[in-house]
Amino acid sequence: MSGVSGQSGQDASDPSDASRRARRPGRRRRVGAPWRSGSLLSLRSLAGQVFLLQLAVAMLLVAAALVALVVQAQRDVMSDARNRTLTVAQTFANAPGTVAALESTDPTAALEPHAEAAKRTTGVDAVIVYGLDGITIAHSDPRQVGRRVIGPYAAAATGRPFTSTFQGALGLSVISAVPVRNPGGSVIAIVSVPVTVERVQHKVNQQLPVLVVGAGAALVVAAVGSALVSRRLRRQTHGLGPTEMTRMYEHHDAVLHAVREGVLIVGGDGRLLLANDEARRLLALPADAERRPVTELGLDEDLAGLLASDRPATDEVYLAADRLLAVSKRLTAPHGPGGSVVTLRDTTELRALTGRAEVARERLQSLYDAGMRIGTTLDVTRTAEELAAVAVTRFADIATVDLLDPVLRGEETSAAPAGSTELRRCAVAGLDADRPLHPVGELMRPVPAHPVSVAMTEGRPVLVADLSTSDAWQVQHPEGARRILAHGILSMLAVPLRARGVVLGVVVYWRARGSPPFEDEDVPFAEELAARAAVCIDNARRYTREHSMAVALQHSLLPRALPRQSALDVAYRYLPAQSGVGGDWFDVIPLSGTRVALVVGDVVGHGLHAAATMGRLRTAVHNFAGLDMPVEELLGRLDELVAQIDAEEVSAPEHEQGVIAEQEQGVISGATCQYAVYDPTSGRLAVASAGHPGPAVVRPDGTVEFPRLSVSPPLGLGAGLPVETTELTVPENARLVLYTDGLIEDRTRDPDVGTAALRDALTGPERTPEATCTAVMEAMLSDRPRDDIALLVARTRRLGPDQVAEWEVPRDPAAVAPVRTACARRLAEWGLEQVAFTAELILSELITNAVRYGAEPISVRLLRTEPDGGPDAGTLIFEVADGSSTSPRLRRAKVTDEGGRGLFLVARFAERWGTRYTATGKVIWAERSLEHDATPEAEGLGDPLLDQWDDIAL
Repeated sequence: MSGVSGQSGQDASDPSDASRRARRPGRRRRVGAPWRSGSLLSLRSLAGQVFLLQLAVAMLLVAAALVALVVQAQRDVMSDARNRTLTVAQTFANAPGTVAALESTDPTAALEPHAEAAKRTTGVDAVIVYGLDGITIAHSDPRQVGRRVIGPYAAAATGRPFTSTFQGALGLSVISAVPVRNPGGSVIAIVSVPVTVERVQHKVNQQLPVLVVGAGAALVVAAVGSALVSRRLRRQTHGLGPTEMTRMYEHHDAVLHAVREGVLIVGGDGRLLLANDEARRLLALPADAERRPVTELGLDEDLAGLLASDRPATDEVYLAADRLLAVSKRLTAPHGPGGSVVTLRDTTELRALTGRAEVARERLQSLYDAGMRIGTTLDVTRTAEELAAVAVTRFADIATVDLLDPVLRGEETSAAPAGSTELRRCAVAGLDADRPLHPVGELMRPVPAHPVSVAMTEGRPVLVADLSTSDAWQVQHPEGARRILAHGILSMLAVPLRARGVVLGVVVYWRARGSPPFEDEDVPFAEELAARAAVCIDNARRYTREHSMAVALQHSLLPRALPRQSALDVAYRYLPAQSGVGGDWFDVIPLSGTRVALVVGDVVGHGLHAAATMGRLRTAVHNFAGLDMPVEELLGRLDELVAQIDAEEVSAPEHEQGVIAEQEQGVISGATCQYAVYDPTSGRLAVASAGHPGPAVVRPDGTVEFPRLSVSPPLGLGAGLPVETTELTVPENARLVLYTDGLIEDRTRDPDVGTAALRDALTGPERTPEATCTAVMEAMLSDRPRDDIALLVARTRRLGPDQVAEWEVPRDPAAVAPVRTACARRLAEWGLEQVAFTAELILSELITNAVRYGAEPISVRLLRTEPDGGPDAGTLIFEVADGSSTSPRLRRAKVTDEGGRGLFLVARFAERWGTRYTATGKVIWAERSLEHDATPEAEGLGDPLLDQWDDIAL
């Protein structure tokens, strides 16, 4: 019962105590407030009574001690007086000169100084020597000498010393008398020493204040100790009186042992302090369980661990013997000393419901996990594999997923024949090496009565609890059915995969020997799992269709093959993003005069709209390049085009904007582009960039540099600002590397780090453009690129001096013939006599046109490109430059015109011709392929055809 009272005093939440404090509000103290002294002195409380009792006992003890000390002091005073007088008397009587002085002629004179000295030294009242007749012989007071002493000295005269107490004129006194013996042993005199008690009492009086102060201090200490003890007792008893405490503990015991819940009180050291009757019954505790560690009471390990820990708990279920207990635990701190209060409720009858709830909880958790694990990618096959893996983890021993072929191709399943159950196996999970089921990739055609066919045609789950008794399942493939049963597979559940009201396929769950067969309770979970997976599969199917369309469109808009040209050796790589099609593109465009344009660009955004916009920009670049525009002018025109495209998107009707937004989640808001023109005759490279990363130049020695370009804003954002051009001189066999930002930027890498990595990948010995592309992609490519990557590597070539011929032409018609002759001579040096006639004809017409309609200075340049090992046999290029900005054009010649048909002849005998403008004028050029050895025949043209054209100056 002591353990009960102690714990009740510590637990501030005891219901009886709380109700009693509610009835007596004066008993409750605010937490943290000091106790008032008045509450300690209250006789109504047990603490007050104990305090007053302890204080009274302390006072009595202190008073008794003080009286005892005073009495002892008085006794010590009297004893000291007796001892002192007797000692002084004996010492003086037995002194060596005392007997001699008495026997002298003047004993008074001999003894008087010694008596006075002894008095002063010992502090007695007097030292008296008198004879046997009572006459004073010597006295410390000389006036007393010769007087008779009256007193009881007979005992001393007989030779026995004595000490006596008497009341004299000076008060209570003590006197001692000692006989003086001669050498023969006879008493010849008596020495008497008196002393008053007051002379000794003053020393005691000096010690009395110390005794009183000590007694007072002891009383204070006792009072404080009693107050502390009473305060602690009040805290333990909450200010209750003896009657109230008795009633409270009776109530406490009645409630504690009458409730139908087990109650345990565990101390901070893990020992059981209290257990009521119900707790003893539920836990089967031994009789001596109290004060023993809870880990030694034979409890379940988990339950004992909870009771011994400092972790609170609420309705946690534990097994104790054959009972299922709901355990709640609360810590007593900070309301009391360390420990905990535990309640136990018997929930054995809820075990069955708990098992079902646990199954439901596990299945809800499985559905949650399925939502996290299924559909992580937009790939149909991968989603099917994730469904099979999730099902095998917690629901089935084996799972197979079969889909219709149109689903795998991204097509609508509604296009499939009605009632078609031709399925292709996409995923299998849970099988070992010995596979009795159809493997992945196999096409299956289940019979109409097969559970899979029924599930798909009727759109409902089909449960076969015992496969050995299902004839419809075994008739499909009897031999395979026997192998499946021999493998231990005994039960199946086929669930159709339905999304948006369309069946995409079927998932089949299998259970083998050792697992319970499927029941009707398993069907809702299987349906929910299949429904979630079907949505993911349908999303992946739609993405596959749209991605295939976007990729097809993008591939149709990108270059399919590089054009033939002799200025650069080119290789490229293009890699679309893993998710969505972007708008990156590249181009290699041959220009006049053996020049070549290199283009890379990137349209903002992804998807069909970005790919279509990329196609429009690529076409525009081709058209602008065909006009031989300078690089800065071409990007300026392209900037205007992108701004116009954006304006059209913004001003489109609302229903069209809705379609665009649904497909692309926004409109195109700009693009970047880099346009470079390389001239192999001079090695000059003109580059202009609109918001695009600059190129890298790999020199023949393997060093890499990134030239600083004047970068303009992206296309569509330039707002009419001029584009600046940067010109470089590139050595022969250098490599020009153009790329889009997807190569150097990544979610884990910023552009500076990417540029440094690209430099490292390009640095090294000389490599072919193809090898360079391979090395760069291996070094820079991430596992899942977020953006498209376009890479263009071009190795430069130069036209040697023996491939170029130039002449200055004065503006004189007579100067045409010498230039024509020099041209024929140079062609002969090149071994091209077979094309001399055609070349002279073209060059003569072009020079004549420049002399007649152009302005000085006039120059002629003849270029010859040599075959590069391909099917191209080389090209002969004619260029006539003059200072005029007008260009010729073909027109219909009249019958009466005498000339004007020369430009028609140029167009007839040259494969291409055109005009490009320069800073000082224009250049009229024509190209003649060297593939044919013979000169084209001019016969059969006919005058009617020649009469249709003429060339005039604009």
